[in-house]
Amino acid sequence: MDPLTRLLLDAQRGDRAALERFVAESQHDVLAMCRYLGDPDNAEDLAQEAYERAFASLHRFRANGPAKHWLLTITRRTCADAARRRARRRRTAQRVASLAQPSLEDPPPSVDSIELDDLVHILDDDRRAAFVLTQINGLHYDEAAELLGIPIGTIRSRVSRAREQLVAALAEAEPRPGREPEHRRRRPHA
Repeated sequence: MDPLTRLLLDAQRGDRAALERFVAESQHDVLAMCRYLGDPDNAEDLAQEAYERAFASLHRFRANGPAKHWLLTITRRTCADAARRRARRRRTAQRVASLAQPSLEDPPPSVDSIELDDLVHILDDDRRAAFVLTQINGLHYDEAAELLGIPIGTIRSRVSRAREQLVAALAEAEPRPGREPEHRRRRPHA
């Protein structure tokens, strides 16, 4: 049995020092994998997430193979999940922006840190219902109006205001090159 597997088995039995040595001896490989399979700028965060997942499933390690293989499999899955999250965020931001600006030919800039679910939840209940029914579920305005029991003009108005609010939220969340965040531009009170 290799030394890393022995350390992991000892850690599994509650040896904290063995767990710390396991991390110290495997950290280089985990970080390298996160840098090359994941996001180089967030490699340390991905590595931490991989270790968290490994520790959470430590009780399931059976030493059927080397501990290094077990840990790197968890790391690979962590990196794949992170890549899927980034892609989903980009698609969501593009979809929201295209709903709000359907006439633009160029794709809107992506905002990686915003999810459609998060954005939609900033809307009040009435706007959210109108927006979700028409823009996400694909109902016609008259169908949504009937479903909600309100006039079609009210649906149109709520969807329009929801789009404006979502576009403003996206613009606010998107960093602008050469521009300081709002909290840094404020002048101190005299």
